[in-house]
Amino acid sequence: MSEFDGKHVLITGGSRGIGRACAVAFARRGARVAVHYHTNHAAAQETLRLLDGAGHVAVAGDIADGDAVEGVVEQALSAFGRIDVLVSNAAIYEEQPPTGVEYAEWRSAWARALGTNLVGAANMAYCVARCMIGAGGGKMIMISSRAAFRGKPEAPAYAASKAGLNALGQNLAVALAPHNIFVYIVAPGVVETDMAALDKASPRWESILKQSPLGRVTMPEDVARTVTFLASEGTDMLTGAIIDVNGASYLRT
Repeated sequence: MSEFDGKHVLITGGSRGIGRACAVAFARRGARVAVHYHTNHAAAQETLRLLDGAGHVAVAGDIADGDAVEGVVEQALSAFGRIDVLVSNAAIYEEQPPTGVEYAEWRSAWARALGTNLVGAANMAYCVARCMIGAGGGKMIMISSRAAFRGKPEAPAYAASKAGLNALGQNLAVALAPHNIFVYIVAPGVVETDMAALDKASPRWESILKQSPLGRVTMPEDVARTVTFLASEGTDMLTGAIIDVNGASYLRT
């Protein structure tokens, strides 16, 4: 019997990058996976093609739209009947250095980042928590970033949204523990995904590679291994913890 046999996992932003790696890892261990995507249907279908086992589904919706969040959860419930694990991974990354953009662009960038990365994640957690409470419990893993601690001066809205996500996850851990729902936060360093394209195209990439004594950035599979560990049995006492997955590129005390 595989580790997640009989478990049903919803992964937001599951069509690419960290989300895809998590989907592959859960399916390999026996779970049925709902791969959420916003508009890239082809990428979601490619992720489904990579998954071991049967019964996986793609679910579509804009996480920044509260009504669409309900629709995503309903799609997953229609396919599975329950959600045992939520991986809250959907996020957007845009650069808006405060000295390099106009005020209108600054405001719209903040609205987009907070709307998806924080408010969207909060709405998703709310809707999924209702399902988990009725089913007797579950696990939520929030994908944050070292940017919440180290900062990202060229993308302050992204960094701030991830700092807010840390606070959201820890508060949910306290609020939902009595309902047998456990909440964890994973904070990767720079990850080799499409989101890192702006970093890779800039002169700062070489210095980013040197920030870790491992001499490389985090891979999606590194994050997925941590996520599946947290979703497994025996990790209840880690609820509320923020787990750094950054190859010692940034150390907190």
